[in-house]
Amino acid sequence: MHRFAKYGWTLMVVAALAVPALGADTPQFRGPARDGIFPDTGLLKTWPANGPEMLWKVEGVGQGYSSVSDVGGTIYVTGMLDDNKGYLFALDGNGKEKWRVTYGDETLDKQAPGARATPTIDGDRLYLMSGRSLLVCLSAKDGSKIWEVDAREKFNGVSTTWGFSESPLVDGDLVFATPGGPDAAVVALNKMNGETVWTSKGFSEVSAYCSPAMFTFGGNKVLVTMTGKSVVGIDPKTGKVLWSHVHETKYDIHAVTPAVEGNILYYTGGYGSGGGALEVSADGSSVKPLWSDKNLDCQHHGVVILDGYVYGTGHDNNKLMCLELKTGKLMWSTDEVTQGDILYADGMLYVYEGPKKGVVNLIKPNPEKFERVASFAIPEGKDKHWAFPAISNGKLFIRHNGNLYAYKVAAK
Repeated sequence: MHRFAKYGWTLMVVAALAVPALGADTPQFRGPARDGIFPDTGLLKTWPANGPEMLWKVEGVGQGYSSVSDVGGTIYVTGMLDDNKGYLFALDGNGKEKWRVTYGDETLDKQAPGARATPTIDGDRLYLMSGRSLLVCLSAKDGSKIWEVDAREKFNGVSTTWGFSESPLVDGDLVFATPGGPDAAVVALNKMNGETVWTSKGFSEVSAYCSPAMFTFGGNKVLVTMTGKSVVGIDPKTGKVLWSHVHETKYDIHAVTPAVEGNILYYTGGYGSGGGALEVSADGSSVKPLWSDKNLDCQHHGVVILDGYVYGTGHDNNKLMCLELKTGKLMWSTDEVTQGDILYADGMLYVYEGPKKGVVNLIKPNPEKFERVASFAIPEGKDKHWAFPAISNGKLFIRHNGNLYAYKVAAK
């Protein structure tokens, strides 16, 4: 066990330090395409009874619910320490701290205090937003601050009840965020200097904890996100709202990034509001509803679309389920796995159950039946399990209660 600096940073080496790199980097929230699909291959297809081997555990990453990014041999994670400031930590592949910097004050919200944003890595820079709406650009090499913009102050931003919880999206020369409100519900900034490129016009809704994603239809890019009462598609070049579709839920919480397969877009929300599918036109300029239902009311755990089927967990019904994307038909549901974050890698689904369970499940994606292969519980399993897991370079990363765990899921 080693201790670093102050604030009780601790690294516990549980197994061999050196693990051969396998697979791919993950530069942002929910994988390279923000769809919950991670590109690693050569992963385990089952686990021992007590789970895969824990390679290391780092204590002291602070309060927060952000995930990790892993690029070029550096693992990035954010957290709030005892001084109530948000910190960006950079670790090497063995969990050893390389450096840390503070990026500003973090949210003290009683429901979810601390860091929320997963760092978005773009070349030698990274971008994140605090729970208090501070959008910052930092050097990925040493964490030095390049620019910052207070989104609430600059754009009269309006969030729903619990502050801001968004991982900024970088595409081309722009970084996109969702301040919310009447003046700039969605904005695009120059990623190099933070200057405003456009603000969305004629669309006034609050920011709803959703991290935006970019999709391409017929060669045209469309920026898609969810705001307080809608799923919305925006021209990323101009900020013009191309289309919007109303979907209302309690507290205006729309924390699930919409997912797309082909020309069908799936959206969902919690508190029994359910979700639905939209057929996107060939050029991305319009949508029409295909179906909606109340079965899958995912609150903030994300969904995965595989080969025409949607996998996710419900909020009110607290079940894992599979829906047919084209029709919304419920293929199956099970209460053997309750609400939790879902991701996919190398032919398998991973579901990290929360809010207070802390069980990780390995599941075969099968629209005909539920097939769980293995499961294990992480240590210190109490309290909210809200941080999204990540798979990168043969490791499964789990962040919980100020701890970051790395498990070996590479088959070799």
